[in-house]
Amino acid sequence: MENRSYALMTGVFTIALLVAAILVGLWLNRDKNEFAPYEIITTQSIPGLNPQATVRYRGLEVGRVDEIVFDPKVTGQILIRLSVEEGSPITTTTFASLGYQGVTGIAFIQLDDDRTGSPLLRTDPEHVGRIPLRPGLLDQLEKRGLAILDRTEQITARINNLMSDENQRIIIGSFDNISRAAEAYGKIPERLGPTIDKLPRLADKLEQSLTSFDTFADSATSTVRNYDRLATGLQAPDGPLNRLNDAIGSLRASPATWNRTPCRT
Repeated sequence: MENRSYALMTGVFTIALLVAAILVGLWLNRDKNEFAPYEIITTQSIPGLNPQATVRYRGLEVGRVDEIVFDPKVTGQILIRLSVEEGSPITTTTFASLGYQGVTGIAFIQLDDDRTGSPLLRTDPEHVGRIPLRPGLLDQLEKRGLAILDRTEQITARINNLMSDENQRIIIGSFDNISRAAEAYGKIPERLGPTIDKLPRLADKLEQSLTSFDTFADSATSTVRNYDRLATGLQAPDGPLNRLNDAIGSLRASPATWNRTPCRT
């Protein structure tokens, strides 16, 4: 009986010690931080994102993903509920995007902000703050890749149209016309050779003509000056015109003088 009682007490003590160790471990490993609820509403694809995924703010771990569910109010919309440490700078301009851990394909929530100093985003269990989700790097690469492929197809179609049989004939005909024009241009100096040879003699004759014209212009200038001097001399106060005017005036006055002179008988 004593052996049985001793074995029973030993078993109970061992079990109690094991439970106490588990409780102490849980107490030591308990999360001492307080978390605030936030949620993300999106219609984008979120491949690789699972509950308990990490939430990071500019690379620093600040929380985790609690739940990923479909929105019961809006068909096709996804709700991502987060728990973020109190004191994290979640503001009204904070936005979320999907980040990926290397080549594993495991996604996490990456929080960032367009600017600093924005008002904090209020949140509580009854009115959960919402953070917008923007396209991540893979989404942007996918969209741009599709746009590049579409553009490549358009360019390929244009090249095929350019290299059609009809356009090839037009291009070849254009090159042929250019070749003929080049040959004709090469023959122009030969045709203009005699004319070019005559240019020096023509230039000499033109120079002689200009010299003669200058001489004539000088003579004309001298003649004009002589005419000016003659006109000035004629119109001078003691010039011939004034004396002629005086003589004509005297002749006009003579009949009157004759009439006033009494006749002697």
